[in-house]
Amino acid sequence: MSTWTTADIPPQSGKRALVTGATGGLGYETSLELARAGAEVILTGRSDAKGRTALERIRREVPNARIRFEPIDLASLASISSATQRLLEEGEAIDLLVNNAGVMMLPKRETTADGFERQFGTNYLGHFALTAQLLPLLEKSAAPRVVNLSSIAHRRGKIAFDNLQGERAYKAWPAYEQSKLAMLMFALELQRRSDANGWRLMSNAAHPGFARTDLIANGPGNSGVLSLISRAMMPFLSHSAAEGALPTLLAATSPDARPSAYYGPKGFQEMMGAPTEARIYPQAMDPAVAAKLWDVSVKLTGASWPGKS
Repeated sequence: MSTWTTADIPPQSGKRALVTGATGGLGYETSLELARAGAEVILTGRSDAKGRTALERIRREVPNARIRFEPIDLASLASISSATQRLLEEGEAIDLLVNNAGVMMLPKRETTADGFERQFGTNYLGHFALTAQLLPLLEKSAAPRVVNLSSIAHRRGKIAFDNLQGERAYKAWPAYEQSKLAMLMFALELQRRSDANGWRLMSNAAHPGFARTDLIANGPGNSGVLSLISRAMMPFLSHSAAEGALPTLLAATSPDARPSAYYGPKGFQEMMGAPTEARIYPQAMDPAVAAKLWDVSVKLTGASWPGKS
């Protein structure tokens, strides 16, 4: 696993994947390699124009790619429901769901269409609702997988139930850290619930390390001292978006990937390098907090999950 590359991706012919935030960065690289391996890939994102561009780029690389674009704005429960309804009407199994999309470090508190703090709402709650609504199609697969994108930022994260939406006090970094901790906890709790309810999912998580993507380079909160530090560190402690996507691809495709595992780069502080198992910090492994977060998320999103609660 320490030398795992895209050459190790098993053939994906006959599999159908959906990747959120697929029009650029990590999501694009993930979609490209899944398509190259033979999977049918549904790229999703907010912008039709960016979606068309991503499809064109992939088709230049992989002329026989089986790909399409589906508009989904994870900051809108209505958009999520509209897209999932179309997919449910098609009725085709989804073998792989990659919950990748995200926003980072919004300097001022913003809200989604449903009134959620934008980082928590987009990065986590949108994916929570999307996964619940796509569960019937995942259950149609012989071996369904769900991969959640977390971050090294989860290490300092805390689920602040008394300030979950930043309504009392908002700070960009803690809000981002909380959203990425929530994504990791969601991956672990989803596996527990799948085991309890017979959903047959493999749920795991990945993080890209310090990958050079537009999320970091152009993030609206990435200015001033933080921007200077990030740019100074980049040549020494970062890697490309393609390299940053490797932990996700390993989690999504490797026969050695495990349920409830977490994958990331093996280099210094997991910032760069070949993919391997990453460290899950203790607060992500608290089942009581995870169960409470699940219940709160159901109430906020209206998501319906079958079986035992």
